[in-house]
Amino acid sequence: MREQLEENLITRVNIGDSLTRTAWRYPTKEALVDGLRRFTYQQLNEEVNKLANALLALGYSRGDAIALMSGNSAEFIISYYAMAKIGVICVPINLGWKSHEITYVLGHSEAKAVVVESQLVAAISSSLFENDQVRDVIIAPGLSVSFEMEPSNRNFYLFEELLEGKSTSEPEVYVEDRDPISYLYTSGTTSAPKGVVSSHLAVYLESLGVAVENKYDRHDVLASMMPLFHTAQLNGQATPSIAVGAKLVMMRGFTSDSLIDVIEGEKATLIFGLPFMFRELLDNPRIESAEIGSLRLALYAMAPMPDALLRRCLDVLKCEFTLGFGQTEMNPVTTVFRPEHQLSHAGAVGTPEVNTLVGIMNEAGDLLGPNESGEIVYRSPQAMTGYLKNAEATREAFRFGWFHSGDAGYFDKDGILWFEDRFKDVIKTGGENVASIEVEKAIYASSEDVAEVIAVGLPHPRWGEAITAFIVPKEGRIINKEELIAKVKDRIDGFKVPKEIVIVDQLPRTSTGKVQKNIVRRENSDIFNRG
Repeated sequence: MREQLEENLITRVNIGDSLTRTAWRYPTKEALVDGLRRFTYQQLNEEVNKLANALLALGYSRGDAIALMSGNSAEFIISYYAMAKIGVICVPINLGWKSHEITYVLGHSEAKAVVVESQLVAAISSSLFENDQVRDVIIAPGLSVSFEMEPSNRNFYLFEELLEGKSTSEPEVYVEDRDPISYLYTSGTTSAPKGVVSSHLAVYLESLGVAVENKYDRHDVLASMMPLFHTAQLNGQATPSIAVGAKLVMMRGFTSDSLIDVIEGEKATLIFGLPFMFRELLDNPRIESAEIGSLRLALYAMAPMPDALLRRCLDVLKCEFTLGFGQTEMNPVTTVFRPEHQLSHAGAVGTPEVNTLVGIMNEAGDLLGPNESGEIVYRSPQAMTGYLKNAEATREAFRFGWFHSGDAGYFDKDGILWFEDRFKDVIKTGGENVASIEVEKAIYASSEDVAEVIAVGLPHPRWGEAITAFIVPKEGRIINKEELIAKVKDRIDGFKVPKEIVIVDQLPRTSTGKVQKNIVRRENSDIFNRG
């Protein structure tokens, strides 16, 4: 057994090991900034090892799942890498979820513990009452000094006290390359989120691929303003940065002022955000005199950048821009819309990332040629292992020997990918995935006056896609839009509530009676840009 472990420690692919290697290469280099706290790579790695050894002492082992509920903080990074080193599966909790969603994810993932920031203890307490398998609650410092330790029949530990006296030596635990590193829950075509099982190998290769494509190195400084519980910030930015020895600057959300402060104060070279964030940054009067010459690359996601905004960004920020396209199931980056194509192919989503084979497929499983539209499909070691406890959904996603994205698109004559529409009925708004059926169910449940409703995503200058509900009222009924929106807010998360309700007499249908959402999207694509 010892011989097998020793061989594994030499040859394995483990995300935790990427931090270890960087710490050994650059022990005194600054790795992470969180407010007034600063960590060198050696210090960060030692904190990770102390938590890993503490978890082992509590009885956790390879294959156990632990939930992580935290904003962008040093403790998030420490927890993620500590779990990775000992083969424990991390289950990030979306801070926008309501209690019933947290309850579902804790139960579905069979999480045995949760690491939670102090200000979030109250938000998770009701879910703990409904999940007896969660036996340990580890409270990270967070933003609050007071919290209730409920339910009382669980073991509560303070993060700092748990680490006191623990060894800083590397934990020696057998972990396979294809063992899960995380269960990332994402909305699908039904309201229940699906658990995406991601392996160490998938995330490791994706991280190195992002670093290669964007030329990350140890001199880079990344402003981490997107939430770490999303794969885009966690595996699209943080793990690549740590692998090469760059510096991460934790930001608890985005404001244009705070971003300017980080760029100036930390000499940030990389920023990653959504298109509306760049618009707000440019609209801030401080940007005219701000010292932003350190920026070399701005990365964006969710949607192509409007051409006018992109040109303005290039003119003001004077750095290169890149779009990362992909999805949670691919951990996440699959194509890169490179700086040299930003203006010549405005609106495209790029060319394949170094580790990814991208194809366009018809319903029969045939690969299509240039300018032929079909479903975007992938082959890559970055792909998920499968959906947790959902063999049917996994088989459907892997049919014909390709991962099916659920997105429609085509390659042009230059070999550049264009995204057209979504086969999966998911709306991507403000960086969040929202199942339209969940919105529709909430509207039906909120009003007896609704005869029919569909929810679609329409282009929006801030949100990328704004959730918009088209409602046919029952005959003789009048719907008060403000009152309906208020009732819907009581049923679903705020980011899932429609930004607009449109009352219509009927909805377009196919000859078989199916509502044609594509027509609704097309005919109303300018609804948020009118007048």
